[in-house]
Amino acid sequence: MAALRSSVRLFRKSAYALLNRSKNLAVHNPGKWKNILCTGVASLALGGGLCAVPIKQQIENLSHDSLIKRAASLVTDSSNTFLFQTTLALIDAITEYSKAVHTLIALQKRYLDSLGKVTPAEEDLIWQVIIGQRAQVNDRQEECKHFELNWVTAVKLCETAAEAAYTSGAEHASITMRTNIQLAQTQVDEAQKLSLNTDKKLTETKVMEVERMAQYAKSMENNEEEMPEAYLRED
Repeated sequence: MAALRSSVRLFRKSAYALLNRSKNLAVHNPGKWKNILCTGVASLALGGGLCAVPIKQQIENLSHDSLIKRAASLVTDSSNTFLFQTTLALIDAITEYSKAVHTLIALQKRYLDSLGKVTPAEEDLIWQVIIGQRAQVNDRQEECKHFELNWVTAVKLCETAAEAAYTSGAEHASITMRTNIQLAQTQVDEAQKLSLNTDKKLTETKVMEVERMAQYAKSMENNEEEMPEAYLRED
């Protein structure tokens, strides 16, 4: 309490001296009044801060170890942001790819069901839609590869940042970083499993398409062979 009263008395004396000096300068040189006032207030604020914060704590906060620890924490923060953005982009890309594949599967099944039931013009139209959807699937697949590369880079960066934080003494930042890495890997693994299941269904649809097309071609050949016999019987 005595130290606090002493600091208050010191503050009042300094402020009184500053104001008296400023009054004289304000009359003769108004330009210096502003500079002196700013400098004086800053000095008083610094003095008050030094009285409020222990000197030992100030020295500790400015030590090399403390500054390195803070820098390592900043690195983990920015790495976390990078990891979050790349994870979100990759999951969205995988989701859009899966949607495109499911649409392609539906179109191919519709085409197979329509064999022999539609006109050649309608069949060509369906094929044009299927070709366009296949191109979209390829585009979505390339997008997945692009974002996956960014995501792998982010994971490696985060692992390095976590190691740096641990060695610098920022254990909490290191633990948080590794937890976020595991969470991102789990989310991406789940999305990739869904994508693999979608690819499996697409492969099954392609096999079915080959079999159905072969059966359709064979039936068309049989019909062509039976047609002359029918004409002969009519003759």
